[in-house]
This record gives sequence, C-alpha cells and structure tokens, in this order.
Amino acid sequence: MSLQRLNAKSFEEIVYDQGSPCLVIFSRKTCHVCKEVVPILEEMQPDYEGKFGFYYVDVEDEQALYQRFSLKGVPQILFFKDGEFQGKLVGAVDEEKVSDKIMEVGEG
Repeated sequence: MSLQRLNAKSFEEIVYDQGSPCLVIFSRKTCHVCKEVVPILEEMQPDYEGKFGFYYVDVEDEQALYQRFSLKGVPQILFFKDGEFQGKLVGAVDEEKVSDKIMEVGEG
C-alpha cells in the first residue's frame, strides 16, 4: 500500500483542518535513504489504519511546503496532532523508532 501523496492544499486540509494524528514524510525520488524509509512506513501503515495517518510529500514537487518547515535534507518524518507539530525523525529510521514516536504523539 503506497502512502497518500500530499500537495500544499491537501496538506492544509488533512493536517490542519482535520487535525487527525498523522505523520508526513518529506522525501525525494532520488534519495537513497528515502528509498529505505518509505517502504518501512508503507509496511506499518495498515496497522494504524483509521487511527494514525501516513502521508508523503515529494520535496521536488512541493518546494514551498518543504521550505515552510525550514527542513534541511531528507528524509524527514514530521508528526502532527490536532493541527500542531509534535516533532520529527530525521534520516534513516527503523520501525521501532517510528512506532515509539506514534505512541508518544498518540493514536487518537
């Protein structure tokens, strides 16, 4: 299952307007580390269906969104709940790190 891709408009709607707990990975097609991290998230996603959202932003297509968060490098996984930034994970991460952060943010 692939992650739902967000653009600036859908990011606003899902992260801020709906305010559901979620993570958004900022990634680039040519990034080798991203190619390792994205499949981990895709594998985890079904376990959190309906409780925690998993989304994807391509930084090459959505540069303004990437710059808005003053991000440096990819991959970066940003966590949100109730429309508020809850923290991030940077670089190569494993399933345990991601699930720990999801538990910290709260599944809903």
